[in-house]
Amino acid sequence: MGTSPEPAEAAAGSAAAPGGRNRRRTIAVAVVAVLAVMGIVVATLLINRPRTETAAPVQTSAPAPETTAAPTPEPTPTPTPDPPPEALNILLIGSDSRINERAVAASGAASDQRGDALVLIHIPADRQNIYGISIMRDLWVTIPGYGAAKVNAGLELGGVPLMTQTVESLLGQPINHTVMLDFQGFAAMTDALGGVDVDIRQPFQGTVDDFVYFPPGVNRLNGVQALAFVRERHAFSDGDYQRVRNQQTFLKAVMAKMAAEGGLTDRNTVKQLVSTVLPHVTVSPGLTVEALEQLAFSLRSTPPGNAMFFTLPTAGTGFSRDGQSIIVEDRAATAAVAAALASGTLGEYIAANGLQNGN
Repeated sequence: MGTSPEPAEAAAGSAAAPGGRNRRRTIAVAVVAVLAVMGIVVATLLINRPRTETAAPVQTSAPAPETTAAPTPEPTPTPTPDPPPEALNILLIGSDSRINERAVAASGAASDQRGDALVLIHIPADRQNIYGISIMRDLWVTIPGYGAAKVNAGLELGGVPLMTQTVESLLGQPINHTVMLDFQGFAAMTDALGGVDVDIRQPFQGTVDDFVYFPPGVNRLNGVQALAFVRERHAFSDGDYQRVRNQQTFLKAVMAKMAAEGGLTDRNTVKQLVSTVLPHVTVSPGLTVEALEQLAFSLRSTPPGNAMFFTLPTAGTGFSRDGQSIIVEDRAATAAVAAALASGTLGEYIAANGLQNGN
């Protein structure tokens, strides 16, 4: 921790070899980029917000005296105060969809794609914290109108609307906005930030592509290394569980990087980030530029670093009746998370269950 960050070691080779194996593993990076995209967009709105300036009056010759009585001025209306902020739930979907496929999914039509990374972002009304709940992609749940299936099948069966409805049903909470993103541009975004410092607590040797080795401690990851870090699952005994934890670790590191002093003050860097990532994003109709600006303003007093991420607890692994390998829902824990969301006590739930470090 006390030493300067060193780059992880990578063997020479392609950063993203083609093929089905690669497709399944690269999808997982999407969710990490989604929040970064939102942060970038919000930062852009704040940095580029037009300033209202009052021009100095132009000095002219004195006007002739008025010979008629001035009209009675209209009373100045009392400005309507902005409504108090409300709690927000934003669903982030990572998908392998291309632009045309994302349009199909956004319309609610069935398509050959699944939401392979899912995170519910909860922003309380007081805007003092941001919470992220990762949902395991193989979690066996009820898809409204279709019955039992893996949670990520919602996107395939009914596009973004059904995927959103599925998570709403699972956690018993309305979702205000949904954002879907493919993984392309992730490495370029990381490089545009000048790399990201990640504190790696579980060292590992990558098993695909560049076979990157990640030693313990702070590693400064470039784009290719970041991809390898958030994609890896075969190096771990618990597979997807550790991959999700690594995604959360990287996401917090990205947010810390963006929140650092001077992190996004360079307009050219911001423009590069936006132009790199935004073409790969699809948002629900209500998430307009105006809505983003309002959200950005409401987060102006949020303390930097007040973001906590954890994985929705599960009851282990198993098999469905038709032989699929699944993750079993812990219904009691899911009900407890839903109750904490509804009552605004998610922070207390995280603390009581030892989830402060995003486990």
